[in-house]
Amino acid sequence: MALKHVAIDIGMTNIDLVVEDSQGLRMHMLTNQYEKAEDQVREALETLGEGLAPGMTLGVTGGRYRDLPDEVDGFRIKKVDEMVALGWGGLALAEVDAGLVVSAGTGTAMVAAREGDVSHVTGSAVGGGTLLGLSKLTLGTADVHEVDRLALAGDASKVDVMLDEAVGGEIGRLPKEANAVNLGKLVRDVDFSREDLAAGLVRLVAQVIAVIAINAADAQGLEEIVMIGHLMDLASVQREVRLVGRFYDRDFTIPENPGFGTAMGVLEAMRRG
Repeated sequence: MALKHVAIDIGMTNIDLVVEDSQGLRMHMLTNQYEKAEDQVREALETLGEGLAPGMTLGVTGGRYRDLPDEVDGFRIKKVDEMVALGWGGLALAEVDAGLVVSAGTGTAMVAAREGDVSHVTGSAVGGGTLLGLSKLTLGTADVHEVDRLALAGDASKVDVMLDEAVGGEIGRLPKEANAVNLGKLVRDVDFSREDLAAGLVRLVAQVIAVIAINAADAQGLEEIVMIGHLMDLASVQREVRLVGRFYDRDFTIPENPGFGTAMGVLEAMRRG
């Protein structure tokens, strides 16, 4: 079946594809096995196989996409600014006209996206790569699905110092059930499980991203906060982000298929010409 559009997002860990044909959209996530952008595009082409029309245009962003030539193996390359892609993609997935779009992947980027205008606001080096690095060091695994499973079964309060323990109650809008110090109990001789530690690691990473996002959205005068990126595929991360939202009375929109948000933005760019 002939493809109408091919959108490629080259991440540090994964390569995401969104392809559009007469029957709708299909999404693919590949492991990024190559260093050079041309080889990364070729990996995507091998996955797509039939349906690629000779000379068709491929939309590409992410990684070292700027290094790509104008053509790869006879296919024209449309380079899409990564910040524009994540902004348009987040708005499209969430079906909103404006918002702070947070791309939580290996690292984290945040843009202010309004109809026709996308600007980079801030970000953090804390992201999925941080979670997996700490998990490898402390849990002995960098398997993202195992970390997610462990965290969902754990209790972060076994490794975090909680507000009730630190000051005896709530502080401002934060209830006594909120944590005061991430992983603060690890300096003591306390009992905790592997699952508890995983829950603490997820909470640490998710809280950093969510709190920065709230402050960035407020600074930009944006009510909507849209969370995309493959870190948001994890149920444990979603749980912690929503908990931060409850503490600060803010809603986080986590659309379906959040990991393909930036690739969806490339598709939007292809559609707009």
